[in-house]
Amino acid sequence: MLKRIASMVFNRMFIVALVIVFQFFWLFWTLYDFSARYAVVEIGIRILAFFYVLVVINNWSNPYYKLAWTIIILALPVLGIALYAVFGKSDLTKRTQERMDIVHREVTACLPIDFIAMEELAAADPGVAQQSRYIRDWARFPLYRNSKTKYYPSGEAMFADMIGAMERAEEFIFLEYFIIDEGIMLKTIVEILERKVKEGVIVRLIYDDVGCIKTLPRHFSKNLKKMGIECAAFNPFRPILSTILNHRDHRKILVVDGQVGFTGGINIADEYINQKERFGYWKDAGIEVKGEAVWSLTTMFLEMWNYIKQTSEDYLQFLPETYHKKDYPEDGFVQPYSDTPLDHENVGENIYLNIINHAKQYVYIFTPYLIVDNEIIVALQNAAKCGIDVRIVTPEIPDKKLVFLLTQSYYEQLIQNGVKIYQYKPGFIHAKCFVCDDKVATVGTVNLDYRSLYLHFECGIFMYCSQAVMQVKEDALDTIEKSREITLDFCKKRNILIQALQSVLRLFAPML
Repeated sequence: MLKRIASMVFNRMFIVALVIVFQFFWLFWTLYDFSARYAVVEIGIRILAFFYVLVVINNWSNPYYKLAWTIIILALPVLGIALYAVFGKSDLTKRTQERMDIVHREVTACLPIDFIAMEELAAADPGVAQQSRYIRDWARFPLYRNSKTKYYPSGEAMFADMIGAMERAEEFIFLEYFIIDEGIMLKTIVEILERKVKEGVIVRLIYDDVGCIKTLPRHFSKNLKKMGIECAAFNPFRPILSTILNHRDHRKILVVDGQVGFTGGINIADEYINQKERFGYWKDAGIEVKGEAVWSLTTMFLEMWNYIKQTSEDYLQFLPETYHKKDYPEDGFVQPYSDTPLDHENVGENIYLNIINHAKQYVYIFTPYLIVDNEIIVALQNAAKCGIDVRIVTPEIPDKKLVFLLTQSYYEQLIQNGVKIYQYKPGFIHAKCFVCDDKVATVGTVNLDYRSLYLHFECGIFMYCSQAVMQVKEDALDTIEKSREITLDFCKKRNILIQALQSVLRLFAPML
């Protein structure tokens, strides 16, 4: 027991968090103390709160996000100002933005547009071509024709192919993950990477420092560097109050030789491949891409790598000289994309909205969290009211209980308007997938919550008539069979205290 307490007390996350909390309360107490002692300071703080609200109202963020902050700042000016100064701003610092912009320009210059593919898609389906054009023009990632996709309905299914791809690596292996934890999965990967480095393969690994702060073994990065594996931590968790803490690298990317790439919800930790049980069966999803579309995943990684390292390089050295088109016959259209907090363009959310708004028959959705803004709620409801079969699958066993209560708070309104909600009975669903009308699907890292949609670096694969589209649909129908449909009766019979708590949580939804 004492050993466990000592381990917690001397844990890096505990110490850093303690220092940050101390700084926050020092800031709060200083403002509060001065306002209590001096009437002029109290008046000044109220005026400052008013101007803060003006800033909130006039920024480009989501209206629901603005409303939450406005209420907190006006109701509790001292606390509200302190909270907003630290956690409210979603923009990056000017220096960070400039550094990212430089790397982004270098990378996008290496992404040629296939106008023939765009014309072919426009001829096949003008509506989907509009979605593709949006991704090309606003996310800056092109459409590809000569590519092949494969969908994985579980982490363990994808992990087997990840191992095979890394074993066959001859030139480079790039990995970028939000969470990395000790266990069978990490041990297997590190053994392969160590062996591949000795064979002359370039190996680079990016991990999110906050995502890994409780999971990575001590000296993990140093040990990998000794093996010849290059490492980079995104946004290191430092004991300094900063708005940059809001932004995390939530992407999951594996690229091998520029020929094959993987993404989806699967991190490097044993629960993702069901070697460790945490919340029942861990239902996840992933996607493999082969061919020309892998280049976009490669450039996503290189952009993040050179931003973190503050370096530049010849990106085209990682572009395969040729892709054999005969290997990818008639497998539809593929368009990888990423979303960043660098701009005011919510790419992940807008792709989801466009899929919902263009649906003609059905939209099936997997999401671990359902914490959505008015735009998505209205889109889902309008689709259902027009006769579209809208189904959403969320977990039966949650990983975060308060977030789960918040997710359930949206059920009643959606169900009343024709949306069908299911909870996955075997356990926790971590997949992030949309499939629509047997034609369109997207699989990636973007949750239906505010942090994913507005604050994190994310990625996904948009597909039209690729073989993975129907694979996603088959998995959706199978998963729904294993889930229980939520009824209005379930929503209305919740304990009144639970309903009250949900109402309070809704106020803070944009911050969770």
